[in-house]
Amino acid sequence: MKIKLNHMSRWAAAPASLLALTVVAGCGAPGQAGGPAGDESSAGASAEPAARETTEAAGAAPRLAVTFDGGVMVLDGESLEVLDTFPAEGFTRLNPAGDNRHLFLTEGDSFRLLDLGTWSEPHGDHAHAYTTDPLLTEQRITGSRPGHLVNHDGRSLAFFDGTGEMHLFDPANLSADSLIDTTVTTTDEAHHGVAVPRADDSTVVTIGNEESRSGVKIVDEAGETVAESTGCPGVHGEAVAEGGVITVGCEDGLLIIDGEKIRKVDSPDDYGRIGNQFGSERSPVVLGDYKVDEDAELERPTRVTLTDTGSGELRLVDLPASYSFRSLARGPEGEALVLGTDGTLRVIDPASAEVTREIEVTEPWEEPVEWQEPRPTVHVAGDEVLVTEPGTQTLHVVDIGAGEVTRSSELPEVPNEVGSASGKAPAADHAHDHGDHEGHDHGEEGHGHEGHDHGHEHSEDDHDHGDHEGHDH
Repeated sequence: MKIKLNHMSRWAAAPASLLALTVVAGCGAPGQAGGPAGDESSAGASAEPAARETTEAAGAAPRLAVTFDGGVMVLDGESLEVLDTFPAEGFTRLNPAGDNRHLFLTEGDSFRLLDLGTWSEPHGDHAHAYTTDPLLTEQRITGSRPGHLVNHDGRSLAFFDGTGEMHLFDPANLSADSLIDTTVTTTDEAHHGVAVPRADDSTVVTIGNEESRSGVKIVDEAGETVAESTGCPGVHGEAVAEGGVITVGCEDGLLIIDGEKIRKVDSPDDYGRIGNQFGSERSPVVLGDYKVDEDAELERPTRVTLTDTGSGELRLVDLPASYSFRSLARGPEGEALVLGTDGTLRVIDPASAEVTREIEVTEPWEEPVEWQEPRPTVHVAGDEVLVTEPGTQTLHVVDIGAGEVTRSSELPEVPNEVGSASGKAPAADHAHDHGDHEGHDHGEEGHGHEGHDHGHEHSEDDHDHGDHEGHDH
């Protein structure tokens, strides 16, 4: 079915199909961002923020954001000095915006724009780098139960679990004093899902409802389904591997989406859940968690999966310690990283599935039952691997090449999630930026699930969020 784009009406009705498509033109009336006209719940402040001094830097200046109970702090990426702290309400998640400057803070019923205050502007064959004061802005994308926010092919898409709304936007246009212009599409039924925008204007989106989730569809720009698979029970999370190949996890394996082709890779067990996946542009292999106890309140797995998106081969790697959805990541060169509850960071070669290095980073720890509770988190920012240690309120920087912790900083609050902005000019070819989409793993243990993978599994177990880590709630 074809869907007409109505640039005059923010909520044009469309016939039922996979998507009911609406377009937000200029974000509607002042004070609104990504919500229906006249809906005050989607209002964002229109007042301009106080003037901030801009300083030219010698080069791109990375910055970090760390959430804690009651707010978020912004750190200098080199010195680890806390530059500013902002209060925030409720449990918060961090999502890369896709422009190497901003993050979105999941706060209440919105994705709220956090400006880390670092960016670069191209100038001929080089770029000029700048910094300013960080700012938690009043610009928001609002909706019911914000879940995954994915950056891919130079575009970003925010998914709301409560309505199935998907807000698509250009991260290059984000600003502290500009309302966020989004195009809104809606799935047939609301569910804990995820959607990935692609360069050809198609979208890979999960299929499900409040009771269950079964697979994915590929939908073209006109809203027509070009391919689908419903053989993926409990679909959750997403990752992108080399060549732009997308994966989503299932309770019995995962799906590989390559162009308009979708194929299933089965787990070796009847119930072998891969809820959180983590990809790298440097490798065709996707790292995933692996759980086999369908009835466990909290399973503490000791195996991870490595799935070759080219051959479809799935391998299990046995580890001497368990892990959580926030302790998986991909290294600067595509290495598979797993921080165990024994405090050791293991580096795995994705091609051979061999553990090549073990680095002692934290004291031994135990995964809390509630997915929202702080636990050691692994986050890769450029060439550096960051590891939080909530028990000592410490942030560690690990050099996986040298096999050691190079510096550590005690934080004023107990750290939970970590995000970063490189301050570099976004690549002209819009290379995939999954942030942590690290498989934003929200641990579906997270939102009550076990890890919000994309890394978001709103905790069914992770903002996904891992499971967009990785959100694995």
